[in-house]
Amino acid sequence: MELRQLEYFVAVAEERHFTRAAERMHVAQSGLSTSIRSLERELGASLFVRNTRSVELTSEGRALLSQARHALANVAAAKDAVAAVRGLLRGTLAVGTMQCLGAIDLPATLARFHTAHPGVEIRLRQGGSPDLIERVRTGDLDLAFVSAPARAVPGVALAPIRSEPLVLACGPEHPLRDRPEVDLRDLSGETFVDFSPGWITRDSVDQAMAAVGVERRVAFEVNDVHWLLDLVGHGLGIAVVPQVFRTKRTTTRFVPITDSPRWHLAAATASGRHPSTAATALLSLDDIRSGPGPAPAARPPR
Repeated sequence: MELRQLEYFVAVAEERHFTRAAERMHVAQSGLSTSIRSLERELGASLFVRNTRSVELTSEGRALLSQARHALANVAAAKDAVAAVRGLLRGTLAVGTMQCLGAIDLPATLARFHTAHPGVEIRLRQGGSPDLIERVRTGDLDLAFVSAPARAVPGVALAPIRSEPLVLACGPEHPLRDRPEVDLRDLSGETFVDFSPGWITRDSVDQAMAAVGVERRVAFEVNDVHWLLDLVGHGLGIAVVPQVFRTKRTTTRFVPITDSPRWHLAAATASGRHPSTAATALLSLDDIRSGPGPAPAARPPR
């Protein structure tokens, strides 16, 4: 089994198309297809279900994908280690991020990193924290900035960066808008705007409300911070959100919550293998270690 075969296999698995995978790898499609067939013969299993429009992984292919990504990541880490000894930093850095980090100005941070290390190709993916954490676990991302889940995730290390309270977001005409603070029990009977179930911030709010005996009705489910704030600002519902959302330009009013649950920002990397040299260099920047906002909570993921 050759590394090039694994690279071709991962490209086809991610693109779900042989032509696009060949273009991505800058090879002829015939050569890529031949390499995949050779890999299948060596393994004694079909890795893809092929049709005229796309390809899908077989169960054997899904089993190989995670291991192939790990193998390629380990090879990249070995190359990085040698380059680091020579005073070079090169390769690819795949970064994931959710919206509204607050404590980190990630575009500015990545720009500074690129200026310092022009030999590193940066790839950025945005998404929900559960998806980003899974992509870190499988090796699709080198690191990701996420909402830390309440429980440990097998195969993923979570390094706390910041912790801040959740606050009430309500419209400019809402009766609670001028309160110095509110209790979660004050929100009984309200209509809520929130993220989709499974998002870590949504789950945290669901658990906090249930803990004080409040059943809530989420009428508007979104996957975008700006949509959430716009819906709240127009008076269609209220939301319980991280304090960092206050930095967004919006008509929404924000009210502190008594004994508020907290939101935790963390850097996710794969456990069981060393982060790449580029990932380590990014995480060591002062922008990330000592950015604006409250000090990190002394709370390891549990």
